[in-house]
Amino acid sequence: MSTSFALDPRLAADTHPLARWPLCEVQLMDDARYPWLILVPRIADARDLIDLDEAARQQLQQEVDVASMALRKVLAPDKLNVASLGNVVEQLHVHVIARFRNDDAWPAPVWGAHPRLPRSDAAREELMGRLQSAFPRFTFQEHPL
Repeated sequence: MSTSFALDPRLAADTHPLARWPLCEVQLMDDARYPWLILVPRIADARDLIDLDEAARQQLQQEVDVASMALRKVLAPDKLNVASLGNVVEQLHVHVIARFRNDDAWPAPVWGAHPRLPRSDAAREELMGRLQSAFPRFTFQEHPL
């Protein structure tokens, strides 16, 4: 087992850092078609939810809720998709995706529907700013890793 956390290179290549929360690194998926956050718990070698202790699982759920509420507040999506799959990238991560009835994949899943369409720098910065302003300032203690 590894003793230190490192973001999987495939996640790093497809995302932009958005926030560092008590448990998770929050990344913005670089796909202009879908507002898509990825939460990655900073726990080395975690692959599945059951690899987290009870406190970390509760913290992860809280952070998923915060991400979901921010997407809802900022973008008013028709639906939120929340999933932890890990079939390609085994590192534990949770997708929180704002879905709209008029998006390119609706009503199907976003995975594999279309090649990734990178956001322009300006569009990315604008969305990141709006999301960050919707994130609360965490007042609870950082999860001991």
